[in-house]
Amino acid sequence: QVQLVESGGGLVQAGGSLRLSCAASGRTFSSYSMGWFRQAPGKEREYVAAIGRSGSITYFTDSVKGRFTISRDNAKNTVYLQMNSLEPEDTAVYYCAARLGAGSYIYWGQGTQVTVSS
Repeated sequence: QVQLVESGGGLVQAGGSLRLSCAASGRTFSSYSMGWFRQAPGKEREYVAAIGRSGSITYFTDSVKGRFTISRDNAKNTVYLQMNSLEPEDTAVYYCAARLGAGSYIYWGQGTQVTVSS
């Protein structure tokens, strides 16, 4: 069992930055690939970024490439999402999730709200 707790959300003006953190419980954090997802009001949840177990491989959805970076610190059981040049369209609840291998994401956090004002 892995518990995930996101933090770092808030209100920011367009063009600003935020760094989200996701702290994981348990001793096997490095066994999991991690992902960030978001859900805007009235929309389906969408994939944002992912990072492999060692942190050497990362993936991003096209809309955030060049603006967001994902990283992890396995010693701290934490994954980060650095969000720069934020746009109002980035407004959503952001969730982190964990999965083993290439399977489905099976553990999810409770989410953190990000609001970008124009």
